[in-house]
Amino acid sequence: MNTNNSISRRSALKRMGAVLLGGVAAATGLSSLAACGTPEKKRLILYFTGTGNCLYVARQLAGEGGEVVSIPQLVKRGQYELDADEIGLVYPVYGHMPPYMVRQFLLKAKLNADYRFAVLTYGARKCDAVEILDRILEQAGTPFHFVGTLLMVDNWLPNFDMNEQMKMEKHIPENLAKLEADINARRQWHEPVSQLEREQHQGFMQRSGLDPEVGFLMKCEKHFRVTPDCIGCGICTDVCPRGNYSLGSQGVALSGDCEFCFACIQNCPQKAIQFAEVEPGTFPDGTEKNPKARFRNEHVSLMDIKRANSQKG
Repeated sequence: MNTNNSISRRSALKRMGAVLLGGVAAATGLSSLAACGTPEKKRLILYFTGTGNCLYVARQLAGEGGEVVSIPQLVKRGQYELDADEIGLVYPVYGHMPPYMVRQFLLKAKLNADYRFAVLTYGARKCDAVEILDRILEQAGTPFHFVGTLLMVDNWLPNFDMNEQMKMEKHIPENLAKLEADINARRQWHEPVSQLEREQHQGFMQRSGLDPEVGFLMKCEKHFRVTPDCIGCGICTDVCPRGNYSLGSQGVALSGDCEFCFACIQNCPQKAIQFAEVEPGTFPDGTEKNPKARFRNEHVSLMDIKRANSQKG
C-alpha cells in the first residue's frame, strides 16, 4: 500500500481541470443542468440601461439563480429568440415610451416562456407607459402576464439636477420588493393607467413633436458636443449602446442615431460631453439643469455599463 501523500503531476492536472470545469459550469448556469433532481426554474431578465438603474433592478429580480442579459448585446449578436421558464424585461421610459432599440427588439423577438413580466423605471411621470408597452407587445404577438412601474432617480439632464435627485427619497427598495414578490408569485396584473395620465402623455407628444412610433431617436452629432476637456479615455466609445463614438488621432468623433439614454454624457469622467446649442424651439433645446452633476446607480460600476452596451468586437 502506497502511504506517500504526494500525487503525480498527471493526477494534479486532472484535479485542477475538474475544479476549473466546475467553476465554469457555475458561472454559466451549466451546473443546474448536470445536477441531480429537479432543476430550478430558469429566470431570464432582459434589460436596457444607460446609467445603471435598470441593470440594478434586473439583478434584483433575477435573484441568485437567474440570468441578466443586455438587449444591446442581443441586438449586436442578432439573437432574437430566447427560451426560459420565466422571461422578464426591464427598461427606462423616455417620454413614457421605451427606448427605440427596445421597441425594435420586442417587435422582432420570440420570447418563449410560461411567464413573461416587465418592470418599467421612470423618474417623474410614467403616464401611460404600461399601455404603450402593451400595444407594442400586441403588435409583436407576445403578451406579457405582468407589467409594473418603479419610480427611481430621474436622469433626464435637461430638466433635473442629479445632485438634487440623489437626495430624494423614492422608496426604491420597498417598492422593488413589492414588485419582486408579485413576480415570484407569478401574479397576472398590468398596472392601471388613468385618463389623466393618457392626457398628460398626449400633451407631451404635442409639445415635443416626437413620433409616437419612434419616441426619442435623435442624431447624436446634432445634440451633443465634445469639449476640449476630453482626455481621450475612450469611455464614451464603450458605453454607447449604438456605438456612436469613435476615438482617433483627431480625438473623439460622434455620429449616428441616438437613443438619448445619456450613457455617454453621464459616464464621462471629465464631463467633456455636453449638450450642443440648437436653434430656438427645438426639442430638446440644448439646455441642462446642472452641467456639473452626473449620475450612475451606486450599485453599478462603470465596467458594468461597458459590458452592457459596448458594440466593439
